[in-house]
Amino acid sequence: MPLTLQVHADASNFAANVTKEEAYQQVLDQAEGLLYDQRNWVCNLSNVSALLWHAYKSLPSPSNQVNWAGFYTLDPSTPNQLILGPFQGKVACQTIAFSRGVCGAAATTKQTQLVPDVDDFTGHIACDGASRSEIVTPIVVRDRVVAIIDVDCAVPGGFDDVDRAWLEKLAELVGKSCDWP
Repeated sequence: MPLTLQVHADASNFAANVTKEEAYQQVLDQAEGLLYDQRNWVCNLSNVSALLWHAYKSLPSPSNQVNWAGFYTLDPSTPNQLILGPFQGKVACQTIAFSRGVCGAAATTKQTQLVPDVDDFTGHIACDGASRSEIVTPIVVRDRVVAIIDVDCAVPGGFDDVDRAWLEKLAELVGKSCDWP
């Protein structure tokens, strides 16, 4: 009989005083369980965005000042454009060209963009004027960007190389765990 994983809301509970590394490890572990035997990208990105949101909210500042965590996916109707995917936070820009903003830079270069102060990033798209720092990690499958992980923070310097390393691990897991359009 095949193993069946029962999804439970407790997957997004994080212990008090957890370190950033421990929170990210829990996100990866829980995501791996949630993505097991589920290949639908909408379902998977929805659960992963919720995990990220609750992880950040469990941490001390600046991580708990994250004000948006989610995904943009490759827009199948328009070349070199991203379209809004599952997320947690305020409403957001619906489409982003590869030639615009931090998300576009990550999609174009296929490299994580860590921006300590969005006011210093030429061409930054201010979907939410409260966002002050941002990290965007591309999800690359067979040398093609299929989506990006986008996380915004309401304070400058909200992200560091720890965030970069763990979000890149998460991008790899999500990339291989979904059937992409």
